[in-house]
Amino acid sequence: MDPQELKMALGAGLLSFPVTPFGADGAFAPAPYRAHLEWLSGFGASVLFAAGGTGEFFSLTPAEMPAIIRTAKEGAAGTPIVAGCGLGTHMAVEMAQAAEAAGADGLLLLPHYLIDAPQEGLYAHVKAVCDAVQIGVMVYNRDNCILTPDTLARLCEACPNLVGFKDGSGEIGQVRQITATMGDRLTYLGGMPTAELFAEAYLGAGFTTYSSAVFNFVPGLAMEFYRALRAGERDICEDILRDFFYPFMAIRNRRKGYAVAAIKAGVRLAGFDAGPVRAPLCDLTGEEEEMLRALIATSGKA
Repeated sequence: MDPQELKMALGAGLLSFPVTPFGADGAFAPAPYRAHLEWLSGFGASVLFAAGGTGEFFSLTPAEMPAIIRTAKEGAAGTPIVAGCGLGTHMAVEMAQAAEAAGADGLLLLPHYLIDAPQEGLYAHVKAVCDAVQIGVMVYNRDNCILTPDTLARLCEACPNLVGFKDGSGEIGQVRQITATMGDRLTYLGGMPTAELFAEAYLGAGFTTYSSAVFNFVPGLAMEFYRALRAGERDICEDILRDFFYPFMAIRNRRKGYAVAAIKAGVRLAGFDAGPVRAPLCDLTGEEEEMLRALIATSGKA
């Protein structure tokens, strides 16, 4: 996909990150992944992300990535597929090129591994990935990869295929400066965990859309919330927040790593054999999974 086409697709609607299913042997399980993508593609997300954060990018090997991307493309029924890449710069470049060869329509550059880096180093890191591929790239601004407005402006000037900025920092003042400075040069994506909890604030800061993790298992509810948000129907948004998202947040916050594990549990409850999360994450307990099942059952729009 041409980078500008991807930019338009990113801004056209709700986005989501499918989980990556694993079999009893711990290996990637393509059949349930394909079936899950086929199901999700019927609910109107404008772009789906293969092997992103919710897809346990951090636990995948580079050798596993091409098969995951190809399977996502097969199951997505024409919905654009963006692939995760990251770690150190050389590995990120290799993963980006492998993803492009596997058919990815774009890339999400996740924060690099472990250490903090100066702005000049972040600039070189992002530019190296953009220069290595022809497809569109978006950068994920969070944790140890926080780009200043000046650095992002330099990257926009140097990298025509840098088309998206996803924020998971929650620093609304800084991201508002970025949207005000860059204008429509980029598409802006909200990327906080359980992004619906922050969607109204990010919309007010100039962001276009966000990635919904719960779309993995309650896609109808996720789309209804997004529709109401974009239509300014605040009462509906507040109803869904109270009835579903705040109770879900309470489950998610019971243990570190549940921002991913709770989503995978939801996918299993939706009838897809997603398998367990990989270490170092842990799955929900049986009691917690029953809590999630009850929440889904009592949320009418879900």
